[in-house]
Amino acid sequence: MPKITIDGRECEFQPGQLILQVANANKVAVPQYCYHDGLSVVASCRICLAEVWQPNPRNNNKLEPLMGGKLLPTCQTQCAEGMVVYTDSPRAVANQKAVMEYLLINHPLDCPVCDQAGECFLQDYSYEYGRGQSRFEETKLKQPKKDLGPHIYLYADRCIMCTRCVRFTREVTGTAELLVSGRGNREEIDVFPGQALDNELSANVADLCPVGALLDKDFLFAQRVWFLKETPSIDGITASGDNISIHHNEGKVYRIKPRTNMAVNKWWITDEVRYGWKFIHREDRLGPATGGPQRKQFGVPVQTDLARAISDTVSGLRAAVTAGKRTAVIVSPMLSCEEAFVLAKAALAIDAKAFLAVGPVPVMGQDKTFPPNKPDGFKMYAEKCPNSRGVRRVLEALSAATPHNGYVASFEQITTQLASGEIGAALITGNYPSTWATDAFVKAVEGKFIALLDTLPSALSDRADIVIPGATWAEKAGCFQNARNMLQAFEAAIPVRDGCTPEGQTALEILAEATGAKAAGLFNAADVRQQMAATGPALRPFATDVSLPVADVTQEADMEVVEL
Repeated sequence: MPKITIDGRECEFQPGQLILQVANANKVAVPQYCYHDGLSVVASCRICLAEVWQPNPRNNNKLEPLMGGKLLPTCQTQCAEGMVVYTDSPRAVANQKAVMEYLLINHPLDCPVCDQAGECFLQDYSYEYGRGQSRFEETKLKQPKKDLGPHIYLYADRCIMCTRCVRFTREVTGTAELLVSGRGNREEIDVFPGQALDNELSANVADLCPVGALLDKDFLFAQRVWFLKETPSIDGITASGDNISIHHNEGKVYRIKPRTNMAVNKWWITDEVRYGWKFIHREDRLGPATGGPQRKQFGVPVQTDLARAISDTVSGLRAAVTAGKRTAVIVSPMLSCEEAFVLAKAALAIDAKAFLAVGPVPVMGQDKTFPPNKPDGFKMYAEKCPNSRGVRRVLEALSAATPHNGYVASFEQITTQLASGEIGAALITGNYPSTWATDAFVKAVEGKFIALLDTLPSALSDRADIVIPGATWAEKAGCFQNARNMLQAFEAAIPVRDGCTPEGQTALEILAEATGAKAAGLFNAADVRQQMAATGPALRPFATDVSLPVADVTQEADMEVVEL
């Protein structure tokens, strides 16, 4: 494989790769503003310029300066065999200092109140490559703050004109709301008259902005970034399986940002995924609002403890079996594969003929691709649940191993069976970010024993005999099977809310109560995946094909540490 040397480090490259791409892949620090892997190359910021030497075949392959020795943009120059690049030479360093001085001429000194402080390239590069003092004595040019759309503010006086945001709206979303107006020091980013920055991926421009110019309204002045903890996770509200990072502090989620995965979501996430987590902290959420599990006493819901709720759930389901009725377990597609497995096992331990069903699968609109009509582009799915395929896969595997079941019912089918009177009791799970139980379903469960595991209040929670508050995906671990049929694992980011219990733990408690086990133990998603794989070939991929989250977090001290 051909090789190139960057700042004394030998690196392999693929033909056609750019110098900056090879440097980034090999963790060689090269300053950069305008370059992004997902956007076109404009080479406008000029801070990545470097000295480039290359063997000259007309002079016995002697190393000679490329292009007469002029500094070249590493983001635009392709690699060649034997090329030697210096980004730390005196000429390259002088250029970096000059670029930083130019960018900071009109930049306001408002780092203490800027939301980007702590993750700002301009701050970092000013420290690493800047002069340390300003020679500019004239009055700084002030630019206005602009409201670009429902999610984004533009602090124009902080902008360094890298044009990442403009290229994103033209090359990725295809909506082209942003433009560059003016020239020289009057150049600025703006929207076309009468057209707001309002598309399905609009907030990605805040992630793209290397400085504090484009800011997320939802996160504005909410938290200092150095207080936030970052947990790699998976989109828990749509079928896309987007790789995300949950940023949280002291048990509260503050924002969600994309994690790069070229096989799934590339570098982006939709605004729907970015802001769809708010139900996690709703004040009326079951658990904090109800004080924990509830049971009906003389038709009135009263607070109870988890042990009593579990005991009453098993008793109610068994009573239906004793009366000659069948039971059902409805597993929500918002739950993980591991939770679906334990819930179905618990239901079958009570009633070997229990119906296994998948909860409602919400669909809104149609699938969209960005850029439009590009097959390998970023895809936004109309299916608004993360694991309908995984839940069905698990239930079908268990149903095949249970001769009395035969098939896995859809939500519509189980609603019809409930209304027919064939089913006398049901264990139902929800966990949707909004109301999900239809009027027909609520009517169908009338007169039957209902144990509900859910997160938000609804007509069904008012009707249920037992209500056990559940946990959202951000509060537990597991794996989802996305629309591309990829199995991806996620870990808990924040503690479970007071009064709530993860559905997997509740299912283990029900299984222990049903089988007479002394203790249920703690629910562990990794251990459950091993149990799933041991049940047969259909679930064996859960031990071998699950993608685990990888967080590439490297922390370095600002000051050199020496041994005394």
